[in-house]
Amino acid sequence: MKNQSDKGLLFRSEDIKIVMQEDSYAEKFFRSNMIESKSSFNLLFLLSPNIHLEAHDCGSKFIFKKNQYILHFSSEESMAELWTENQEILRYLQIQIHYNYILKLINPEESKENADILENMIRNNYIFLHKQTPPYMTVEMHMILREIVSSSKKGVMQKLFVEAKIIKLLILMFEQFDEKNTVQEIPKIPSMIKKFVDENYHKNIKVEEIGKLIGINQNKIRKEFKAQYHVTVSDYIADLRMLKAKKLIINKEIMIKEIAIECGYEYVQNFTRAFKKKFGVSPEKLRTE
Repeated sequence: MKNQSDKGLLFRSEDIKIVMQEDSYAEKFFRSNMIESKSSFNLLFLLSPNIHLEAHDCGSKFIFKKNQYILHFSSEESMAELWTENQEILRYLQIQIHYNYILKLINPEESKENADILENMIRNNYIFLHKQTPPYMTVEMHMILREIVSSSKKGVMQKLFVEAKIIKLLILMFEQFDEKNTVQEIPKIPSMIKKFVDENYHKNIKVEEIGKLIGINQNKIRKEFKAQYHVTVSDYIADLRMLKAKKLIINKEIMIKEIAIECGYEYVQNFTRAFKKKFGVSPEKLRTE
Protein backbone atom coordinates (compact mmCIF):
# COMPACT_ATOMS: atom_id res chain seq x y z
CA MET A 1 0.00 0.00 0.00
CA LYS A 2 1.28 3.48 -0.85
CA ASN A 3 0.37 6.87 0.49
CA GLN A 4 -0.34 9.16 -2.44
CA SER A 5 -0.17 12.47 -0.56
CA ASP A 6 1.91 14.34 -3.16
CA LYS A 7 2.65 11.72 -5.79
CA GLY A 8 1.27 12.86 -9.13
CA LEU A 9 0.72 16.42 -7.89
CA LEU A 10 -0.15 18.63 -10.88
CA PHE A 11 -1.12 21.85 -9.15
CA ARG A 12 -1.43 23.32 -5.68
CA SER A 13 -2.59 26.72 -4.47
CA GLU A 14 -4.19 27.99 -1.27
CA ASP A 15 -7.63 26.83 -2.46
CA ILE A 16 -7.03 24.12 -5.07
CA LYS A 17 -5.04 20.90 -5.30
CA ILE A 18 -4.96 18.59 -8.33
CA VAL A 19 -3.48 15.09 -8.20
CA MET A 20 -3.21 12.64 -11.09
CA GLN A 21 -2.89 9.04 -9.91
CA GLU A 22 -1.48 6.77 -12.59
CA ASP A 23 0.12 3.60 -11.27
CA SER A 24 2.71 2.23 -13.66
CA TYR A 25 3.14 -1.08 -11.83
CA ALA A 26 0.29 -3.03 -13.36
CA GLU A 27 1.78 -6.36 -12.33
CA LYS A 28 1.29 -5.52 -8.63
CA PHE A 29 -1.93 -5.40 -6.67
CA PHE A 30 -2.03 -1.67 -6.09
CA ARG A 31 -3.98 0.33 -3.52
CA SER A 32 -3.99 4.07 -3.14
CA ASN A 33 -4.93 6.31 -0.22
CA MET A 34 -6.82 9.46 -1.23
CA ILE A 35 -6.89 12.24 1.36
CA GLU A 36 -9.80 14.69 1.55
CA SER A 37 -8.94 17.83 3.50
CA LYS A 38 -11.23 19.48 6.03
CA SER A 39 -13.99 21.64 4.48
CA SER A 40 -13.22 20.65 0.89
CA PHE A 41 -15.07 19.65 -2.25
CA ASN A 42 -13.48 16.78 -4.16
CA LEU A 43 -14.09 16.14 -7.84
CA LEU A 44 -12.98 12.59 -8.54
CA PHE A 45 -12.73 11.37 -12.13
CA LEU A 46 -12.27 7.58 -12.47
CA LEU A 47 -10.14 6.81 -15.53
CA SER A 48 -9.70 3.03 -15.35
CA PRO A 49 -12.30 0.23 -15.12
CA ASN A 50 -13.67 -1.35 -11.95
CA ILE A 51 -12.20 0.99 -9.36
CA HIS A 52 -13.17 0.11 -5.79
CA LEU A 53 -13.46 2.93 -3.27
CA GLU A 54 -13.87 2.47 0.45
CA ALA A 55 -14.33 5.47 2.74
CA HIS A 56 -13.04 4.42 6.16
CA ASP A 57 -14.71 7.20 8.15
CA CYS A 58 -18.26 6.22 7.15
CA GLY A 59 -17.82 2.68 5.88
CA SER A 60 -19.20 3.52 2.41
CA LYS A 61 -18.12 1.30 -0.48
CA PHE A 62 -18.44 1.91 -4.22
CA ILE A 63 -17.38 0.24 -7.45
CA PHE A 64 -16.91 2.70 -10.31
CA LYS A 65 -16.88 2.04 -14.03
CA LYS A 66 -14.41 3.77 -16.31
CA ASN A 67 -15.20 7.44 -17.04
CA GLN A 68 -17.57 7.91 -14.10
CA TYR A 69 -17.09 10.80 -11.68
CA ILE A 70 -18.40 12.16 -8.38
CA LEU A 71 -18.37 15.44 -6.48
CA HIS A 72 -17.99 14.84 -2.73
CA PHE A 73 -17.97 17.32 0.17
CA SER A 74 -15.85 16.49 3.19
CA SER A 75 -16.51 18.51 6.37
CA GLU A 76 -13.59 16.89 8.20
CA GLU A 77 -10.32 15.44 6.99
CA SER A 78 -10.95 11.92 5.77
CA MET A 79 -9.29 9.15 3.84
CA ALA A 80 -10.54 6.76 1.19
CA GLU A 81 -8.79 3.70 -0.20
CA LEU A 82 -8.95 2.93 -3.91
CA TRP A 83 -7.92 -0.20 -5.80
CA THR A 84 -8.61 -2.01 -9.06
CA GLU A 85 -9.48 -5.56 -10.04
CA ASN A 86 -7.43 -8.08 -11.99
CA GLN A 87 -4.17 -6.08 -11.73
CA GLU A 88 -5.59 -3.23 -13.80
CA ILE A 89 -3.63 0.04 -13.72
CA LEU A 90 -5.20 2.44 -11.23
CA ARG A 91 -5.90 5.84 -12.84
CA TYR A 92 -7.92 8.70 -11.42
CA LEU A 93 -7.75 12.48 -11.20
CA GLN A 94 -8.68 14.28 -7.99
CA ILE A 95 -9.46 17.99 -7.90
CA GLN A 96 -9.73 19.28 -4.34
CA ILE A 97 -11.33 22.70 -3.84
CA HIS A 98 -11.57 24.52 -0.52
CA TYR A 99 -15.06 25.35 0.74
CA ASN A 100 -14.35 29.10 0.96
CA TYR A 101 -13.38 29.22 -2.72
CA ILE A 102 -16.69 27.64 -3.75
CA LEU A 103 -18.54 29.91 -1.32
CA LYS A 104 -17.11 33.02 -3.00
CA LEU A 105 -17.68 31.55 -6.45
CA ILE A 106 -21.35 30.65 -5.95
CA ASN A 107 -22.32 33.23 -3.27
CA PRO A 108 -25.52 31.67 -1.84
CA GLU A 109 -26.75 35.07 -0.61
CA GLU A 110 -27.08 36.30 -4.20
CA SER A 111 -30.09 34.15 -5.12
CA LYS A 112 -32.12 31.13 -4.08
CA GLU A 113 -30.76 29.21 -7.08
CA ASN A 114 -27.21 29.77 -5.86
CA ALA A 115 -28.16 28.73 -2.33
CA ASP A 116 -29.79 25.55 -3.66
CA ILE A 117 -26.69 24.66 -5.70
CA LEU A 118 -24.40 25.05 -2.70
CA GLU A 119 -26.80 23.09 -0.49
CA ASN A 120 -26.88 20.24 -3.01
CA MET A 121 -23.08 20.25 -3.15
CA ILE A 122 -22.74 20.10 0.64
CA ARG A 123 -25.33 17.32 0.92
CA ASN A 124 -23.47 15.35 -1.78
CA ASN A 125 -26.53 15.26 -4.02
CA TYR A 126 -24.29 15.44 -7.09
CA ILE A 127 -22.73 12.02 -6.51
CA PHE A 128 -25.49 10.21 -8.36
CA LEU A 129 -27.23 11.19 -11.56
CA HIS A 130 -29.84 8.44 -11.64
CA LYS A 131 -30.79 6.07 -8.83
CA GLN A 132 -27.48 4.68 -7.52
CA THR A 133 -25.47 5.41 -10.66
CA PRO A 134 -22.59 7.91 -10.65
CA PRO A 135 -22.67 10.15 -13.74
CA TYR A 136 -20.44 9.59 -16.75
CA MET A 137 -17.99 12.20 -17.99
CA THR A 138 -18.99 14.04 -21.16
CA VAL A 139 -16.68 14.45 -24.14
CA GLU A 140 -16.01 18.04 -23.14
CA MET A 141 -15.06 16.98 -19.61
CA HIS A 142 -12.51 14.58 -21.11
CA MET A 143 -11.09 17.44 -23.19
CA ILE A 144 -10.75 19.70 -20.14
CA LEU A 145 -9.00 17.02 -18.08
CA ARG A 146 -6.57 16.41 -20.91
CA GLU A 147 -5.82 20.16 -21.07
CA ILE A 148 -5.21 20.29 -17.31
CA VAL A 149 -2.90 17.26 -17.32
CA SER A 150 -0.89 18.38 -20.37
CA SER A 151 -0.65 22.10 -19.53
CA SER A 152 2.85 23.55 -19.27
CA LYS A 153 1.79 26.92 -17.84
CA LYS A 154 3.49 28.19 -14.70
CA GLY A 155 2.90 30.77 -11.99
CA VAL A 156 -0.10 33.09 -12.19
CA MET A 157 -0.95 31.91 -15.73
CA GLN A 158 -1.25 28.33 -14.47
CA LYS A 159 -3.45 29.47 -11.57
CA LEU A 160 -5.81 31.39 -13.86
CA PHE A 161 -5.85 28.52 -16.37
CA VAL A 162 -6.67 25.90 -13.71
CA GLU A 163 -9.39 28.01 -12.10
CA ALA A 164 -11.03 28.65 -15.48
CA LYS A 165 -11.04 24.93 -16.28
CA ILE A 166 -12.49 24.01 -12.89
CA ILE A 167 -15.29 26.54 -13.31
CA LYS A 168 -16.05 25.05 -16.73
CA LEU A 169 -16.13 21.54 -15.24
CA LEU A 170 -18.59 22.68 -12.56
CA ILE A 171 -20.81 24.34 -15.17
CA LEU A 172 -20.85 21.14 -17.27
CA MET A 173 -21.64 19.08 -14.19
CA PHE A 174 -24.53 21.34 -13.12
CA GLU A 175 -25.90 21.31 -16.68
CA GLN A 176 -25.73 17.53 -16.73
CA PHE A 177 -27.79 17.30 -13.55
CA ASP A 178 -30.23 19.98 -14.69
CA GLU A 179 -31.01 17.93 -17.78
CA LYS A 180 -32.03 15.03 -15.51
CA ASN A 181 -32.20 12.58 -18.38
CA THR A 182 -32.95 9.79 -15.92
CA VAL A 183 -34.34 7.41 -18.49
CA GLN A 184 -30.81 6.40 -19.41
CA GLU A 185 -27.73 6.03 -17.28
CA ILE A 186 -25.47 7.07 -20.17
CA PRO A 187 -26.45 9.78 -22.68
CA LYS A 188 -27.14 8.53 -26.19
CA ILE A 189 -23.94 8.41 -28.19
CA PRO A 190 -25.31 10.36 -31.22
CA SER A 191 -26.69 13.27 -29.17
CA MET A 192 -23.54 13.39 -27.06
CA ILE A 193 -21.34 13.54 -30.18
CA LYS A 194 -23.62 16.11 -31.86
CA LYS A 195 -23.42 18.42 -28.84
CA PHE A 196 -19.63 18.14 -28.83
CA VAL A 197 -19.37 18.81 -32.59
CA ASP A 198 -21.78 21.77 -32.39
CA GLU A 199 -19.49 23.38 -29.83
CA ASN A 200 -16.12 22.41 -31.34
CA TYR A 201 -16.56 22.11 -35.14
CA HIS A 202 -14.30 25.14 -35.65
CA LYS A 203 -11.39 23.19 -34.12
CA ASN A 204 -9.33 20.53 -35.87
CA ILE A 205 -11.37 17.60 -34.51
CA LYS A 206 -11.59 14.09 -35.94
CA VAL A 207 -13.84 11.11 -35.23
CA GLU A 208 -10.82 9.04 -34.19
CA GLU A 209 -9.88 11.56 -31.50
CA ILE A 210 -13.46 11.77 -30.20
CA GLY A 211 -13.55 7.98 -29.94
CA LYS A 212 -10.32 7.90 -27.94
CA LEU A 213 -11.52 10.63 -25.60
CA ILE A 214 -14.72 8.89 -24.55
CA GLY A 215 -13.55 5.31 -24.91
CA ILE A 216 -16.04 4.38 -27.63
CA ASN A 217 -15.07 2.62 -30.84
CA GLN A 218 -14.98 5.12 -33.72
CA ASN A 219 -16.91 2.74 -35.98
CA LYS A 220 -19.72 2.65 -33.42
CA ILE A 221 -19.73 6.44 -33.28
CA ARG A 222 -19.99 6.68 -37.07
CA LYS A 223 -22.70 4.03 -37.34
CA GLU A 224 -24.97 5.34 -34.57
CA PHE A 225 -24.55 9.00 -35.56
CA LYS A 226 -25.52 8.31 -39.16
CA ALA A 227 -28.47 6.15 -38.09
CA GLN A 228 -29.77 8.99 -35.91
CA TYR A 229 -29.08 12.03 -38.12
CA HIS A 230 -28.79 10.48 -41.62
CA VAL A 231 -25.43 12.12 -42.21
CA THR A 232 -21.88 11.07 -41.40
CA VAL A 233 -20.01 12.81 -38.57
CA SER A 234 -17.41 14.09 -41.06
CA ASP A 235 -20.05 15.53 -43.39
CA TYR A 236 -21.87 17.13 -40.46
CA ILE A 237 -18.65 18.82 -39.31
CA ALA A 238 -17.96 19.98 -42.90
CA ASP A 239 -21.50 21.41 -43.26
CA LEU A 240 -21.18 23.43 -40.05
CA ARG A 241 -17.81 24.76 -41.15
CA MET A 242 -19.10 25.75 -44.58
CA LEU A 243 -22.12 27.55 -43.16
CA LYS A 244 -19.81 29.58 -40.95
CA ALA A 245 -17.43 30.20 -43.86
CA LYS A 246 -20.24 31.53 -46.04
CA LYS A 247 -21.20 34.02 -43.33
CA LEU A 248 -17.61 35.19 -42.92
CA ILE A 249 -16.77 35.41 -46.63
CA ILE A 250 -18.90 38.53 -47.14
CA ASN A 251 -16.59 40.45 -44.80
CA LYS A 252 -13.81 41.48 -47.19
CA GLU A 253 -11.63 42.68 -44.31
CA ILE A 254 -11.04 39.09 -43.22
CA MET A 255 -8.41 37.23 -45.23
CA ILE A 256 -9.35 33.87 -46.79
CA LYS A 257 -6.56 32.26 -44.80
CA GLU A 258 -8.02 33.62 -41.54
CA ILE A 259 -11.46 32.28 -42.45
CA ALA A 260 -9.97 28.86 -43.17
CA ILE A 261 -8.33 28.73 -39.74
CA GLU A 262 -11.48 30.06 -38.06
CA CYS A 263 -13.45 27.22 -39.64
CA GLY A 264 -11.04 24.51 -38.52
CA TYR A 265 -8.90 24.09 -41.63
CA GLU A 266 -5.14 23.98 -41.18
CA TYR A 267 -4.44 24.46 -44.89
CA VAL A 268 -6.11 27.03 -47.17
CA GLN A 269 -6.05 24.58 -50.09
CA ASN A 270 -8.23 22.12 -48.17
CA PHE A 271 -10.63 24.90 -47.21
CA THR A 272 -10.89 26.17 -50.80
CA ARG A 273 -11.49 22.66 -52.10
CA ALA A 274 -14.24 21.98 -49.53
CA PHE A 275 -15.85 25.38 -50.16
CA LYS A 276 -15.98 24.89 -53.92
CA LYS A 277 -17.38 21.38 -53.52
CA LYS A 278 -20.14 22.71 -51.25
CA PHE A 279 -21.12 25.88 -53.11
CA GLY A 280 -19.83 25.26 -56.63
CA VAL A 281 -17.64 28.33 -56.55
CA SER A 282 -14.34 29.24 -54.90
CA PRO A 283 -14.37 31.57 -51.84
CA GLU A 284 -12.41 34.19 -53.79
CA LYS A 285 -14.92 34.21 -56.64
CA LEU A 286 -17.93 34.32 -54.34
CA ARG A 287 -16.40 37.29 -52.56
CA THR A 288 -16.04 39.25 -55.81
CA GLU A 289 -19.55 38.53 -57.06
